[in-house]
Amino acid sequence: MVPNGPARGRIARRAASSLGRFWARGVSKPRVQGIRFRLGLAMAIALLPILLLGAFQAQVEFRRQAEDRRADLQFAAERTAEAARFRLDAASTLLSALAPESSAPVCGPRLAGLVQRLDDYGALYRIGTGGQIVCDSRPTPLVANGPVFADESWFQRLRGGETIALARASSDLSDTPALVVGVRWERPRGVFAGAMAAVLPLAELQPDITDPALPDDAQAALTDAAGRVLVSTDIRAFTFDEGPGLLGWVERAREGQSSVFEADDAAGEHRDYAGAALAGRDVYVVISAPSPGLLSWARLNPIGVLILPLAAWLTAFAAVMLVSERIVVRWLDYLERIAALYARGRYSVRPVQAAHAPAEIRLLAQTLDELAEAIAARDRSLNESLSEKDALMREIHHRVKNNLQIISSLLSMQQRALKDEPARAALGDTRQRISALALIYRTLYQSDDIRHADAREFMTELVGQMVASESGRGFTVTSSIDADSLVVDPDKLAPLALWLVEAITNAQKHAFAGRGGSLQVRFRVHGDTSTLEVQDDGPGSSDEAVRSGVGRTLMGAFAKQLRGEAELLPAPGGGTIARMIFATPEAVVPTNPDDLKPSDAPVRPGTLSRTSR
Repeated sequence: MVPNGPARGRIARRAASSLGRFWARGVSKPRVQGIRFRLGLAMAIALLPILLLGAFQAQVEFRRQAEDRRADLQFAAERTAEAARFRLDAASTLLSALAPESSAPVCGPRLAGLVQRLDDYGALYRIGTGGQIVCDSRPTPLVANGPVFADESWFQRLRGGETIALARASSDLSDTPALVVGVRWERPRGVFAGAMAAVLPLAELQPDITDPALPDDAQAALTDAAGRVLVSTDIRAFTFDEGPGLLGWVERAREGQSSVFEADDAAGEHRDYAGAALAGRDVYVVISAPSPGLLSWARLNPIGVLILPLAAWLTAFAAVMLVSERIVVRWLDYLERIAALYARGRYSVRPVQAAHAPAEIRLLAQTLDELAEAIAARDRSLNESLSEKDALMREIHHRVKNNLQIISSLLSMQQRALKDEPARAALGDTRQRISALALIYRTLYQSDDIRHADAREFMTELVGQMVASESGRGFTVTSSIDADSLVVDPDKLAPLALWLVEAITNAQKHAFAGRGGSLQVRFRVHGDTSTLEVQDDGPGSSDEAVRSGVGRTLMGAFAKQLRGEAELLPAPGGGTIARMIFATPEAVVPTNPDDLKPSDAPVRPGTLSRTSR
């Protein structure tokens, strides 16, 4: 037999809920803490060396390409310098050959004729020992009344013993950017006799950036010994916001250090630079190209360096995850669903599909099955025990009610036999109190839950019973009840019922005696406190005997049992109000919706009321 009722399956459901909570702690955690996530993370970490190896190889390849790129820049700078150096060597050879003939009377016309025949020269000059111009190839000769080149650094170097010197031409010598090439002229025994100078337009010495070996966006420039740009294909590539710039590179090149360096130009672009000396320590060639960035990784071999290691990692990861999903995770999900059914009390379901699972999963499923069978057997035993206990408690309540009714009947018989009116009234009051207690036990054994009763329903029946008991005296008493629903246990219901009996009895004695009237009962729940009022429409009473009698004393005692206070007040429209304000009784009611029938649904205090007459 499987009995019904909210209390019969409570212990079994608690056991099943414990099983469900235990299983939920192990399996039904959030996904980031589950086996699937942890296993995937472990596999990803275990296979990580494959990706690290691929990344290391890519890094090595990237560095090798960067070094090759810088070497290409250096070779390009050497090639460019070689071409420009050939032109400068040709100019120095020409000047050396012209030096003996430059003292002839026709020096100027001869130099002018050479400039017209040679496209790469802007002008030729014969300079005396003091720096003055002896003759030149310009149509309008410069004024030779003073040492024009005496203060020029290149002329001072020639006079100091250097064979050839180069410098940027001043605006007096050339209208366009140009380079001055000076050659020392000596008399026998090495005596300084002046110099020959040629003006070469820098446009003719412009480095060639059309070399297919150069990287994209490569730029070139010529600099002097101070690091100043003489000519460039794009001056922005050789302009720096801070740092020594090209001067620092020139100083390192003079000291024999590496001629390859990196820097950020004025636009913020990181670039590589490589240079070579063009003519001694005077002119240098610099080649610049953008440094390899993140996008340059695409120039690596994508298949061997990146795609293959990544594909190997993804393949191994997918294989491990698929196998673990098929062998472990899906069976754990299946057992989780079975445990969830057990937690809801459905022990008839068996994990039969786990017969095809691995041995460990089958063992776990078998243990879970045995656990469900044990819980189901204990559930049946507990239900039978609870059913028997429930039946015994109802029988006890029924017998107590019957005994109280017998006592009430005996008191009624004794009341009718008495001739003394006060004694008859005292027995009548006692009989009503006993009838109220009997009604409590009847309400309990007739309810679905023998541990609790609804105060509203109980008050409705009690008031109706007391009014009906007095209806035979010939005077009509009407009653109305406006009460909130409140679930109360028997210990609190007894003083509440006895207080109500005393209040109604006082109204019957003093307000309705010989006239009838209207009786109003109000019960309100205000959170932690509740109020019970009994109002009559009688004439009221100021008799101290009424206020200090046994009934008033009992009302105060019952109020104290409920942790409240009782008082008698005059009604606004006439009559008397008996009021009790007490702490709202707290009853432990079922909170699991499965434990409640539709009639057992808990009612929130203060939301429902019913009026009966």
